[in-house]
Amino acid sequence: MKLRLPGRRDRAAETAPDTAADLTEQQLVKAGGKGRPTPRRAEAQGRRPGPPPPPPTTRKEAYARMRQQQAQRRADTRAGMARGDDAYLPARDRGPVRKLVRDLVDARRNAGSFFLPVAALVLVGYFIPNPAVQNYTVFVWFLFFLVIIVDSVFLGRRISRTVRRRFPDQPHRMKGLVWYGVSRATMIRRWRFPKPEVAVGAEV
Repeated sequence: MKLRLPGRRDRAAETAPDTAADLTEQQLVKAGGKGRPTPRRAEAQGRRPGPPPPPPTTRKEAYARMRQQQAQRRADTRAGMARGDDAYLPARDRGPVRKLVRDLVDARRNAGSFFLPVAALVLVGYFIPNPAVQNYTVFVWFLFFLVIIVDSVFLGRRISRTVRRRFPDQPHRMKGLVWYGVSRATMIRRWRFPKPEVAVGAEV
């Protein structure tokens, strides 16, 4: 039997770890983790809105489901291309430089955007059996074509100047960029693709 003097503490009791406190802390850490229980595999991979569809039972049903999936992928691709998402755009439309060229074209009024309406009027004038009308139609056509050339020159200079200022450290095929912008400028605004993202007169 070990006698303990009054006023003295057991040194072994002081140095002995508080196992109950340690176990409590470990249990809290294990239970808490990252503040929530460990998710299951299905939750980690993402929850689906409902149960997975049953496998097709016939070849006709499998073909119909495949057609539906292909149609959905095409719709997603068209939507991504329309909003200018690089993941869906073809190679000729990708990149911030092409995006800048599109914005420069869409932010101004281009004479080339009236090409198709004027060409349709000229075509109608050719079929009118009146020499005066036909001569006037030819004059309007050549005058309008000259306006398009002059406007395209100004557009090309603006594209070259802005691209070199915004992206000075990148090599550019400036002829290809200018032609890309001019060809877009000859389309009616609502028919352009990808769709315009800036308003007419906006500062680009």
